[in-house]
Amino acid sequence: MAWFLLIIAGLFEVGFTSCLSKAKETSGSTSMWWMIGFFVSLIMSMYLLYKATQTLPMGTAYAVWTGIGAVGTVLIGIFVFNEPAAFWRVFFIFTLIASIVGLKFVTEL
Repeated sequence: MAWFLLIIAGLFEVGFTSCLSKAKETSGSTSMWWMIGFFVSLIMSMYLLYKATQTLPMGTAYAVWTGIGAVGTVLIGIFVFNEPAAFWRVFFIFTLIASIVGLKFVTEL
């Protein structure tokens, strides 16, 4: 269950970074709604990370959480915000994913 919570926390991290990016592109009430999404995602992400660390080692949980957030944010940047998808960028995304999977397999509960 802790791994599931950690994955969801990482997805909420992607949510808060994406909302923050959208908020800076907009103005007025639209920007306010993106900021509300940012704060809701931030709170959910931190709470779920906290719950996951009650079972998982802090170092592993934090590394996986930031890894999911980093990979997800880069992918959102590529597919939603039209950021470049150069070979080396994609290569290092795959190394992050391999590291996250590796941490899962070497962590014992």
